[in-house]
Amino acid sequence: MGGAELSYIHDAFSQNWVAPLGPNVNGFESDLESLLQNNVHVAALSTGTAALHLALINCGVTAGDEVICQSLTFAASANPIIYQGAQPVFVDSEPDTWNMCPLSLETAITDRLSKGKNIKAIIVVHLYGMPAKMDEILAVANRFNIPVIEDAAEALGSTYNGRACGTFGTYGVLSFNGNKIITTSGGGALVCKSSYDKDRAVFLATQARDDAPHYEHSSIGYNYRMSNISAGIGRGQMQVLAERVQQRRHANRFYADYFQNVNGIEVFSEPSNAFFSNHWLTAITIDQEVSGVTKEQMANAFAATHIEVRPLWKPMHLQPVFASAPYYGGTVAEELFSNGLCLPSGSNMSASDWNRITEVLQSLFPKENTVQASLKDEHEATVKKTTEI
Repeated sequence: MGGAELSYIHDAFSQNWVAPLGPNVNGFESDLESLLQNNVHVAALSTGTAALHLALINCGVTAGDEVICQSLTFAASANPIIYQGAQPVFVDSEPDTWNMCPLSLETAITDRLSKGKNIKAIIVVHLYGMPAKMDEILAVANRFNIPVIEDAAEALGSTYNGRACGTFGTYGVLSFNGNKIITTSGGGALVCKSSYDKDRAVFLATQARDDAPHYEHSSIGYNYRMSNISAGIGRGQMQVLAERVQQRRHANRFYADYFQNVNGIEVFSEPSNAFFSNHWLTAITIDQEVSGVTKEQMANAFAATHIEVRPLWKPMHLQPVFASAPYYGGTVAEELFSNGLCLPSGSNMSASDWNRITEVLQSLFPKENTVQASLKDEHEATVKKTTEI
């Protein structure tokens, strides 16, 4: 928390706006629209998953349709496809951004269409805050006239060619879950191109009540709107978003500096200046033949000092629940899952936390003390600045 959140929450209570509507909801949507620019319209919702579900509904996805989805992602990217009774079709990643491979995407579309399938949408994910190759993906999607939904749940504050992630596709999806770069404790948002699409989403998110003097319903609705209290937290969090992005990017640079001359360890970073990642999580890949350390050994070394690291997302086409779903591509996603780890990257880590991390890394990959001392001093200065803010 940045501190300003309480003032918005107090306003909600003092004005008795505790329902899923009110000044904080409107204000939070406006704050997000100002941040994202590009004339977008934002609907604040209860979760990012709800936003993705409504995006699919607005794209006309129904039972029997197919939706192409990035395989290397969290299950929430794919689950709403099933909510609609549609069939997910999973696509491999490319090695530069770890996101949807444009070549595999085109192969999947061509093959599914040749089989007479109806592809209603494409879900691309900006994994761990890294922007996908949107120019190439949109070029493929536009050739086949298929709408793109951007799952930017992990990518608030990330840009591609200077443009905010979540604003390229027909719809964008944001998440404010407790583990995201800013939080509303739980929440999400749908980014739309038009006010009509936003209004339609809000209508569906508030139980689809028709404009009538009684309770009239012509469509199936959902209880997906964000509460005014949660939106108040979001308004306060928006004031520290830039600082949170700086902290996450600083964590990424810490690991990049540490592993710069360590053979067999690659830190996930931008492939070119066109990509600006918020580095929501810093991940690495480990070549155990070169580094002499396995993924399991590194994870165990951290666990022995009560520091949690996690594997990368297990690809959706390897998940039991999606075992029968079609898959297109090679083994990039599988290899990333086999060889990757997510390292501690939180915004609230202290200087002592970084010291503990450094000690584990030193035990696995010793470095010169002078170099390491310089890195720690830099991080301690960042932690001190953040505390003062």
